[in-house]
Amino acid sequence: MSPMKSKRMEQGWTQQQLADRVKVTRQTIALIEARKFNPSLKLCLEIAYALHTDLNTLFWEEADE
Repeated sequence: MSPMKSKRMEQGWTQQQLADRVKVTRQTIALIEARKFNPSLKLCLEIAYALHTDLNTLFWEEADE
């Protein structure tokens, strides 16, 4: 499970609810969580703000992951 999905679920939000908060489609959130889409820095910041966390927590990956 991606860190972003974990944080979203901690909030009790669906992908659609997060998408609505950051003004993107649910499909965009699904692709980011599946690590199949690299969002812009602006969108990364909006997601981090919405989830009350920081960029490192959401997007930093260790080399062995």
